[in-house]
Amino acid sequence: MGLPAEAADEAARGLLGWRLTANGVTVRLTEVEAYSGLGTDPASHAHRGPTNRNAVMFGPAGRLYVYQIYGMYNCLNVVCGEEGVAAAVLLRAGEVVDGADRARERRPTVKADRDLAAGPGKLTQVLGLDRSAYGTSVVDGTGPLTITPPPAPIPEELIESGPRVGVTSAHDLPWRFWIKDDPTVSAYRRHVPRRRTGTPAHGG
Repeated sequence: MGLPAEAADEAARGLLGWRLTANGVTVRLTEVEAYSGLGTDPASHAHRGPTNRNAVMFGPAGRLYVYQIYGMYNCLNVVCGEEGVAAAVLLRAGEVVDGADRARERRPTVKADRDLAAGPGKLTQVLGLDRSAYGTSVVDGTGPLTITPPPAPIPEELIESGPRVGVTSAHDLPWRFWIKDDPTVSAYRRHVPRRRTGTPAHGG
């Protein structure tokens, strides 16, 4: 997982199909989004260098960068760059493959199972995670979330890419990746600038 930070898009593609397990629910990743922190990705929270808030993005790989948007939704990012150079993958959407009853309890107003984790805030919610997961490992079993690879990688012909969502800069960079025709992928909405303060919508 500790790939060069300039290969954040490669890391993101490689995570499609992986299983996320936390608090009695397992989700199969169907959509992700890559962010580099090399100073060439203005959409990244690490673009201007390390801060107390984004410090975990600078490594080691395999840890969670968690932040809140709109004052209510938490987003999960897996750090993927080499230590000292920030890069992360935003976990955007997935299919609940185990623990559906618990997932529905956490999102009781959802009518269709395909919508349970069809967005970054929704995915975090069904897994029962919040900002207390910040900095925890997803690979050694010590954190609340564990990730495991699929039996086989998703075939390249089933992976599509397009513009990122909810960022004010570099939103046309095609670093959002999803599994073709999967119904759990979130609906794409092109960024519309608006006047507000606080954390950008996304941007791992």
